[in-house]
Amino acid sequence: MSNDNYTSPLSSRYASKEMQFIFSPDNKFRTWRRLWIVLAETERELGLPITDEQLAELKAHVEDIDYAAAAAYEKKLRHDVMAHVHTYSDCCPTARGIIHLGATSCYVGDNTDVIIMRDALRLLKTKLLNVISRLADFADKHKDLPTLAFTHFQPAQPTTVGKRACLWIQDLLLDLAELEHRLAHLPLLGSKGTTGTQASFLELFEGDHEKVKEADRRIAAKLGFAECFAVSGQTYSRKLDSMVLNVLSGIGQSAHKFSNDLRLLQHLKEMEEPFEKNQIGSSAMAYKRNPMRSERMAALARYLMIDALNPAITAAGQWFERTLDDSANKRLSVPEAFLAADAILELYLNISDGLVVYPKVIEKHLLAELPFMATENILMDAVKAGGDRQELHEKIRQYSMQAAQRVKADGLDNNLLELIAADPAFGTDLAALQQLLRPENYVGRAPQQTEEFLADCVRPLLAEHAGELGRTAEIYV
Repeated sequence: MSNDNYTSPLSSRYASKEMQFIFSPDNKFRTWRRLWIVLAETERELGLPITDEQLAELKAHVEDIDYAAAAAYEKKLRHDVMAHVHTYSDCCPTARGIIHLGATSCYVGDNTDVIIMRDALRLLKTKLLNVISRLADFADKHKDLPTLAFTHFQPAQPTTVGKRACLWIQDLLLDLAELEHRLAHLPLLGSKGTTGTQASFLELFEGDHEKVKEADRRIAAKLGFAECFAVSGQTYSRKLDSMVLNVLSGIGQSAHKFSNDLRLLQHLKEMEEPFEKNQIGSSAMAYKRNPMRSERMAALARYLMIDALNPAITAAGQWFERTLDDSANKRLSVPEAFLAADAILELYLNISDGLVVYPKVIEKHLLAELPFMATENILMDAVKAGGDRQELHEKIRQYSMQAAQRVKADGLDNNLLELIAADPAFGTDLAALQQLLRPENYVGRAPQQTEEFLADCVRPLLAEHAGELGRTAEIYV
């Protein structure tokens, strides 16, 4: 890597080699050549005079791209597609006359963009499934472990560690459903011509409308797509980019929420992200165990969510059949969004594969708050024993305020049960009250909800995609 020019951190530090290759120039320009071959094959099948020799020559030179020659042509012609047409023609002299026949630049540019987005979505889908799988194992392992739940980050009724993990999984399942829907309904541009009217192809096929329509169908099938856009301008609707990046934004939202939860739990010392033997948390404070991975996840997620606005504004700003003010923005916003989403899922997979839980700290925090949560049961038992409900409720309210003040103002333990036990109106003693403080009695159906959610919603999905599971992720910086 050169150190005297700017390189995107998404490439140099964060995104996987797999995703970087998908958006690499080499993959893009090889795909252009594949599209020219598919176009020539289709035109030949529909009756145009294209020979076996010409097709064989095109196929023989899919990968041997002379990038220096292409750069020289582009400098001269100021047109990237025509630069590569000339470069391809130089090594395919026999096929020179039929390369790009009837097409406009968007035939290779836009169709390639859709193919690349499809391949990138497939990679993200695999990574999503692996994160879900890791979290499912974690949820199952800790489905019965009571923990203090929070609303407004204030202590609320207990849940279990496994049930909380199901909330993270649920968000990812929603993202996966959106991703699968987008993949299933991703259309190619096809062969539409300069303003989307297919006039050039109608001319090539001598006015045969059915052959023009069949060309679109065959191009889509050869490239693994169910359909092409029924109508377009010169480009496919830029709303497609916006819809795709909204899927990625959703992944960012889910990951950011998980990151927030984990960082708060790490502050409470209840859970931690992985921390390596030689990892340094702070250059000054040697004892620090900063949550670097989840902090990075949040940072990248914020970038991704904002980046998803770019194609929305681009789609809104197009004029008639096309303007070129989409191009420079697309070159930046779409690849960077996929690289960011990929980096986020790499982090998510790495973290979920090494989550650390501290049950004793969890129990300590829960027991400190549980006396407050047990007061309803205490009240009911005292009323059943003959006490006055309103009088007892007021006593519990006053004792609760005293105990809370003792905890917050004096830093002492919660003595609510001692205060209640000392009041004869409740007709009980401390030992009896302490028997109520069994955390598992306050988690409701959290263990059962976890089991049912995993069995009904998660495990069948993972079984369906078993061949894609088993990935790991290593964080290098």
